[in-house]
Amino acid sequence: MLIELTHVNKLYRMGQTEVAAARDISLCIDEGEYVSIMGPSGSGKSTLMNIIGCLDLPTSGAYSLNGTSVFGMSEDELAAIRNRSIGFVFQTFNLLASETAVNNVELPMLYAGVHPQKRREVAVNALTAVKLSHRIFHKPNEMSGGERQRIAIARSLVNDPPIILADEPTGNLDSATGVEILKIFSDLHLKGKTIILVTHDRNVALHAKRIITIRDGGIESDKESSGSS
Repeated sequence: MLIELTHVNKLYRMGQTEVAAARDISLCIDEGEYVSIMGPSGSGKSTLMNIIGCLDLPTSGAYSLNGTSVFGMSEDELAAIRNRSIGFVFQTFNLLASETAVNNVELPMLYAGVHPQKRREVAVNALTAVKLSHRIFHKPNEMSGGERQRIAIARSLVNDPPIILADEPTGNLDSATGVEILKIFSDLHLKGKTIILVTHDRNVALHAKRIITIRDGGIESDKESSGSS
């Protein structure tokens, strides 16, 4: 089992009030699955994404990632497991505006201590895989939204993580470009990557093979996607 959450809760304290952002969530995701986590704003899907992505820890419950319990890990340990196991793709791209595409893509390998020559080789290959070989020395502000998201996807791949975690990856894109980006995720899934797509948009969620719907901090449904083949 690649991802296993058992009775996970996340509480936030706001003054004298406790707010439950995640309520008794138990779920398993196998290696190679393509899963969407869907829900409206405020449903708790972002909290669940942050826990799965080791960006935050649950208040209670258990979380095992590839057989390793992450509950109680230090910040440094969480950072190491994120860099090794999870590639992130965000709605806002999270690119460094002053750096070229290839330098942005090299960043996770820089943190992992990869040799500069190897970093450049892998980054160029990743950009080529998302059809941006002709734009490697351009900066993000010289590119379209779709091209920026392709940079972000290339960056998520360079450490060869088993999991790609995408948070509203088409949210800032027009519909045609969004379809192109979702095609990249489908191709990555066919190559064996575990894809977790977080979205409020049912049309986007239907590209996954399984849809987990979150409401009021808990799992409302977990079923095979009607859009899957």
